[in-house]
Amino acid sequence: MAAVLEPSLMSPVFASKCHPSHPPHNHMKFHSFTLKPKFLTLRSPADLSVPSCAGNDSTSLSPRPEETDLDSESDPNTTPDRRRAVRLAWEKLVRWSRSWRSKAKTDILERTNKVVVLGGGSFGTAMAAHVANRKDQLEVMMLLRDPEVCLSINERHRNCNYFPEHKLPENVVATTDAKAAFLGADYCLHAVPVQFSSSFLEGVADHVDPGLPFISLSKGLELNTLRMMSQIIPQALGNPRQPFVALSGPSFALELMNKLPTAMVAASKDKKLANSVQQLLASSHLRISTSSDVTGVEITGALKNVLAIAAGIVEGMDLGNNSMAALVAQGCSEIRWLATKMGAKPTTITGLAGTGDIMLTCFVNLSRNRRVGVRLGSGENLENILNSMNQVAEGVSTAGAVIALAQKYNVKMPVLTAVARIMDNELTPKKAVLELMNLPQVEEV
Repeated sequence: MAAVLEPSLMSPVFASKCHPSHPPHNHMKFHSFTLKPKFLTLRSPADLSVPSCAGNDSTSLSPRPEETDLDSESDPNTTPDRRRAVRLAWEKLVRWSRSWRSKAKTDILERTNKVVVLGGGSFGTAMAAHVANRKDQLEVMMLLRDPEVCLSINERHRNCNYFPEHKLPENVVATTDAKAAFLGADYCLHAVPVQFSSSFLEGVADHVDPGLPFISLSKGLELNTLRMMSQIIPQALGNPRQPFVALSGPSFALELMNKLPTAMVAASKDKKLANSVQQLLASSHLRISTSSDVTGVEITGALKNVLAIAAGIVEGMDLGNNSMAALVAQGCSEIRWLATKMGAKPTTITGLAGTGDIMLTCFVNLSRNRRVGVRLGSGENLENILNSMNQVAEGVSTAGAVIALAQKYNVKMPVLTAVARIMDNELTPKKAVLELMNLPQVEEV
């Protein structure tokens, strides 16, 4: 076997000497050669012969297909130097990741013995299962209102209303006794719908330790008061210092139950608490980022549900992809305008808890808010839609708070306001689209 020296076909000298008027001679000099060790294979005598340069001979200078695919020297995007740079960058990232993981603390999970979960809906159940899988010795107790669901969880390890096909970890138990649920709890996952949270918490406040951290999974705004969960929880418990974390991000309960890769944000004014929740929840399939922007995480988590209804209406009316993209882009701008006026950071709005959650909720059929919109756009009555659902679409209630917030902060929010008017039966989806399309043509901001 021998390495084959091949003339570079890009050489201008070679090209000029191969012109039909200059047939090759034995004394011809090739000024550009490339050593190609990747062709260390014996070739047939025909392959090793000097190709003819005359006329339109098909065996002349046309490279073989395999050489065209492998010869990357003329493509700057596939040069060996570029590939080496990419490989080194990846290896550096992997080394950094391993170093970070080796230093990551795990003492929070080790010290945690009990987690209480308020609410037995789809996301509360999924998070209960996730936390229980983090440590076999960890007791995860779900506080529910329905004795039948409690029995199903305790005896069959299944939530008969949500995920009846998914077996829950055996260290997930359920109770209707608030005192038993909160006794000895290290963390509380709050998964009660926003509109019912205040009354629920007031009923269990006597059993809540003032130092118990609440991790809110609920997204939305209280209709009459415009309060977010960071305000509802401490006020309902009568403790303004109740430790609080808002957990949000693009996360469908079903995919979390199926242990598909998911990422969320834990936001708290207390950085140490946010880091503790990160340690408690982060796993091989759930990434937890931390943030201090509680307002940004909560307001985007609430308003994205209203925008999802609008996106569903566009889908139900079959208005096409152009209008869908335009509507969601406009809705994102409206959320940004309001959130930043409320003190949120712009980076939060464009990040995981903002744009990430908006994309998931607006474009995927698993979103119950989007499904409400699709059915509205198809001509169904809102009351009939809500009566047929066994889950709460928070966007329906939150839409009513949008107008009040827009007025309070002097922000124009045409798309989200249109949804609120549709929810109040003051505007039909068709009329809303017509009104939005006839808004003044203005400069984008």
